[in-house]
Amino acid sequence: MKQPYFIIDFDSTFTKVEALDLLCEIVLEDAPNKNEVLAEIQDITNRGMEGELDFRMSLDLRLNLLKPHKKDIAILSERLKAMVSESFQRNIDHIASQKDRVYVVSNGFKDFIIPVVENYGLKGEHVYANEFLYNEEGWVTGFNKEIPLSESGGKPKVIRDLDLSGDIYVIGDGYNDFEIRKAGYANKFYLFTENVERAKVMPNADHIAPTVDEILYELKMSRALSYPKNRINVLLLEGVHPDAVELFKEEGYNVEYLKTALTEEELCKKIKDVNIIGIRSKTHITEKVIASAKRLICIGAFCIGTNQIDLEACSKKGVTVFNAPYMNTRSVVELAIAEIIMLVRNLPDKSRAMHNGVWQKSAANANEVRGKKLGIIGYGNIGTQLSVLAEAMGLDVYYYDLVDRMPLGNATKCNSLNELLNKVDVVSLHVDGRPENEDIFGKAQFDQMKENSILINLGRGKVVNIADLKAALESGKLKGAAVDVFPKEPKSNDEPFESELMGLNNVILTPHIGGSTQEAQKNIGNFVPNKIIQYINTGGTFGSVNMPNVQLAPVQNAHRLLHIHRNVPNVLAQINSILADENMNITGQHLKTNEELGYVITDINKEYSQGLIDKMRDIEGTIWMRVLY
Repeated sequence: MKQPYFIIDFDSTFTKVEALDLLCEIVLEDAPNKNEVLAEIQDITNRGMEGELDFRMSLDLRLNLLKPHKKDIAILSERLKAMVSESFQRNIDHIASQKDRVYVVSNGFKDFIIPVVENYGLKGEHVYANEFLYNEEGWVTGFNKEIPLSESGGKPKVIRDLDLSGDIYVIGDGYNDFEIRKAGYANKFYLFTENVERAKVMPNADHIAPTVDEILYELKMSRALSYPKNRINVLLLEGVHPDAVELFKEEGYNVEYLKTALTEEELCKKIKDVNIIGIRSKTHITEKVIASAKRLICIGAFCIGTNQIDLEACSKKGVTVFNAPYMNTRSVVELAIAEIIMLVRNLPDKSRAMHNGVWQKSAANANEVRGKKLGIIGYGNIGTQLSVLAEAMGLDVYYYDLVDRMPLGNATKCNSLNELLNKVDVVSLHVDGRPENEDIFGKAQFDQMKENSILINLGRGKVVNIADLKAALESGKLKGAAVDVFPKEPKSNDEPFESELMGLNNVILTPHIGGSTQEAQKNIGNFVPNKIIQYINTGGTFGSVNMPNVQLAPVQNAHRLLHIHRNVPNVLAQINSILADENMNITGQHLKTNEELGYVITDINKEYSQGLIDKMRDIEGTIWMRVLY
């Protein structure tokens, strides 16, 4: 394909700001009426950009308000060098490689534009802009009104006089950029919205481009990112913390945010074009859902567990899953401690009586937790932290786990579940929701517990047989219980809650809020998106629950190829053979495997062809292939 010409606007396009606005800040830095003048100049700028005000009049009005000096222009140039738009900076090598076909056409001034664009490898002689007029003392007295760009409609005249032969694409944020296309001197007008969105100009755009990456991608040209971030679709469900929404938006992704969970059928329809999905515990990512997700790259579980996700189906499709195994641990533990104290003191019944107007001041059935025996079933992240805090409060801690784990502090390990149940006054469940754990705690386990003992379940709802728990409470075998998780839970706050445990004495029922504190949700809302963004940006899978874990730094001056495959022999050899045939030099390579998958990350230092990518995708056992840069 013949390389096109690019006509690039300067203010709010190549740079993040309107240069004259920044000049105002410099000139008026100590002026007492600074804010009023700035507001007036901003209004004049906007009216000019939206085609409501003649440009020459706009320019005259702004310069008359300012009265700058040459030294102010020099300061402006230096500041603008650090204010080039992010996606232009990211792609500047690709743009500068086309410098003979890149023109900066602006209603701004050469005096500050040329130093900036030359600093980024573009040609100063390809800058077409206005020129300041100065007096002998260096004060700006006006501008050269012979230059076409000093008046409305000037940009089309400049392009006409350039008489460029070939395809011409205009990148800009204002109506005067569209005028080039309108006059028939350009093939397309890309409305650049990275810095500012001008609603009145949008209907005139051939293509709305949030970044330069989008333009280069649409034109199938070399770029810093293989896939523009504005095309990455994120679906966040179950009201995850707003910080997650902001992090993904700041990264440039398209974000849809819902406060509810979705059924399998609803999700199958919704997920078709989604690249990233974020869920909590109520949404189930099944094999059917994965099969419906044509573009899914990554799943974020904004919680500890991942039992609601079919990890095997994800692995088969190369979908990487991240969770937050530590972020809400403290919140769950604090709730467990609080509920232990409340139940040992018999506070739920006391509180209910007070609400009914009954005063029951008595020490009957009220005890201290100090000296009581706490049994923790599941000695993982939550169980161990509960162990430490409970011991600090004077409880004797016992624990049981199928995995051989070292005790913390003075906790005592039990060799069997029955051994623990026979010893302790309070049982706290912290096991995961894998299928084999369903109904593992029922009548047989309640029969083994001591009389007047207490059950805490902040783990998974399906672990406990609810009918057996109800019977144990009603018979007096248990003094009380606290349940935060249930076999069947409402999908949103609008649905009713139903349980056999409702109305029972000394029972605390909470709506799955063990990890639902502002602190925990904020931590999770930052942790999970950062893991996903790191994966998208570098290919690093460290912390993933289903992929081989690799920690990677961003690549420098190279292209990165990511290849996920079934863990079968000879894949790496085939990849390297293809690269050798294409005369590619490998600057870095990583291979990591687990029982099912292999993950190869290869950095190469020269341009790759589509043919190379196709060959790598054709390797037997390939699940997924992605070009990162």
